Amino acid sequence: MAAEALQRAARVRFMLFDVDGTLTDGTLYIGESGESMKAFSVRDGHGLKLLRESGVEVGLLSGRKSGIVSARAEELGIRTVLQGVEDKQAALRALAAERSLQIDAFGYMGDDWPDLGVMGLCGFSATVPDAPAPVRSRAHYVSVACAGRGAAREVCELILSAQGLLEQALRQHLP
Repeated sequence: MAAEALQRAARVRFMLFDVDGTLTDGTLYIGESGESMKAFSVRDGHGLKLLRESGVEVGLLSGRKSGIVSARAEELGIRTVLQGVEDKQAALRALAAERSLQIDAFGYMGDDWPDLGVMGLCGFSATVPDAPAPVRSRAHYVSVACAGRGAAREVCELILSAQGLLEQALRQHLP
């Protein structure tokens, strides 16, 4: 793992995640009546909770809008849920101003071209191994695990490790 990725991850105070193709495998199940379903990894969800409980804010930033995402965020205690966002860069700038944080204190994990602008602005960016080549080449970190199958958890643990918080988080689960 590149030292630069660890240095950047150590500065993350707010980690944003794209949803489709990052927290899910990108597959949308759409029924006859238009209802949709998405599959989320319990381990990814626990990683987001670990990050949040360790003092790093967590949010979701998605181009799509879905009640399923809102329900999952509520389940995980994630308060910042930005959906249906066409201009993710503007959303990041607004969030940074609202929270009085520098842009480089943000991390972002995305998987496709619409994520490139945010990835280029924030201090730390991550993606999944099956992301298009232009996305992988611009990310500070490419997960080993696939989207919706532990990629987000891997990134959460990387951030915790870079900030010296991983062992402390682990101790919370030991007898």
